[in-house]
Amino acid sequence: MVKNTSKQLPIPPHFNAVQVEEVWRVPYQDRAKEAQEWTKKHQIRPATEDETRVCLLLIDVQNTFCLPDFELFVAGQSGRGAIDDNVRLCKFIYHNLGRISAIVATLDTHTAMQIFHPIFWINEAGEHPPAMSSISGEDVQQGVWRVNPAVVPSVGKSDYDTLQNYALHYVKTLNLSSKYPLTIWPYHGKLGGIGHALVSAVEEALFFYCIARSSQTRYEIKGNNPLTENYSVLKPEVLADAEGNPIANKNTNLINYLLEFDAVIIAGQAKSHCVAWTVADLLTEIEAKDLTLAQKVYLLEDCTSPVVVPGVVDYTEAADDAFRSFAAAGMHLIKSTDTIEAWL
Repeated sequence: MVKNTSKQLPIPPHFNAVQVEEVWRVPYQDRAKEAQEWTKKHQIRPATEDETRVCLLLIDVQNTFCLPDFELFVAGQSGRGAIDDNVRLCKFIYHNLGRISAIVATLDTHTAMQIFHPIFWINEAGEHPPAMSSISGEDVQQGVWRVNPAVVPSVGKSDYDTLQNYALHYVKTLNLSSKYPLTIWPYHGKLGGIGHALVSAVEEALFFYCIARSSQTRYEIKGNNPLTENYSVLKPEVLADAEGNPIANKNTNLINYLLEFDAVIIAGQAKSHCVAWTVADLLTEIEAKDLTLAQKVYLLEDCTSPVVVPGVVDYTEAADDAFRSFAAAGMHLIKSTDTIEAWL
């Protein structure tokens, strides 16, 4: 049992579920005062006093994925997927304020000139590939798409030929080892932009939690390497160039941090992509250490949705299959309405 506050807490009066699908400024000073008053009213103790250490890992709960007017809204089959997920997520955080010991929030973080964005590639006509298209090894070998010479100074390679050779290596590597070929994504999660920010209602919940529990949210940047995709927060898709020289590293510090907790609860977007691949990478690390550690991982099934584009693609079945495989390995599938005591 969690020592400090084992009971489920009420939802603070400031929370408005209707606002979850809107962008707004969190009134930090007001929320800080209210959180301190909430702490006294409900006798909430600092997270450092928890006997059972529980971490909540939130994957990419950002405007770019969670709001309909943004670039990669995760609609799910309902058409409101990420919106309704975040209503439940906020309620889960508030109800379990006294049980959660730490929160980690990942931020998908991009600039324009990255290998998965249109400007990185060009064809003989000087055109860039359209968003949501894919590029194969054969496309690069045959010159259908080649590296745009104008991006070379911006992506850390010394000359055009070196970057072109790396790009061919990259798409070939994805074809052999990744879940999908190279996808050209629309510009999204741009560092410095509104899309990069956490959903306002979730940011508010995290700030309120931080003050109430004296537990600083840990923010993890992913996806900012221009030479590789980074669906999982734990490992980029490609780690080395054709000569074996490293271009990126596993997030070993975060892996070790998560596995120190008694329980790790995971939610966020999208269930079929960044959530599934983060959990898969965590499971790989667990299998290398001790498979029984999988039993400390809990997946909030009603706080994550798959990518669904009606008439184009539906990853619901693939996402559900992935979650079933995680459960078969020992992880737990839970709902936000479940009580933490029931499964710890």
